[in-house]
Amino acid sequence: MSKRIAFLSAAALGALTLTATAIAPAIAKDKMMKSEMSNEKTVMVGGAPMYPSKNIVENAVNSKDHTTLVAAVKAAGLVKTLEGKGPFTVFAPTNAAFAKLPAGTVDTLVKPENKATLTKILTYHVVPGRLEASALTDGKKLKTVEGETLTVKNSGGQVMLVDAKGGMSTVTIPNVNQSNGVIHVVDTVLMP
Repeated sequence: MSKRIAFLSAAALGALTLTATAIAPAIAKDKMMKSEMSNEKTVMVGGAPMYPSKNIVENAVNSKDHTTLVAAVKAAGLVKTLEGKGPFTVFAPTNAAFAKLPAGTVDTLVKPENKATLTKILTYHVVPGRLEASALTDGKKLKTVEGETLTVKNSGGQVMLVDAKGGMSTVTIPNVNQSNGVIHVVDTVLMP
């Protein structure tokens, strides 16, 4: 990962954390304590528990494996959307997935002049509604928020997604429930 992406990721995560801490530290602490005490069934992603009572953004900012995605979502202006009511199904690429892109791709995409392209790629990872892994059946076509489709492929007990360019991404962590949808962690960035 380039120094610029690492810096952007750290800055985005820091800004989100500082904002949350400055606005409502008591409420955030209170919610965390209630979540921990309520024995919510959590899934660990990027070294952090993902709480079903929190929204997509509230959980994603805690995953060490999704700092590039969080920075990209912020650069595209999609934070408020993904904090919204939903429900959404998000196929969330890891930092390693973004690192598979050709050198310089992420640096280029996060530039303000490329916001439309970045938004198109990110919304290609979002499907309206809540789709658990059991609903991702072989051959199923998923219409994304971006407007194009993804095709589900099941092979050897794994769920994969085929993008418009024939690229394939494997779901590595399924069914990470959120208050406004579900996340499935994927190992490759999908391209419209």
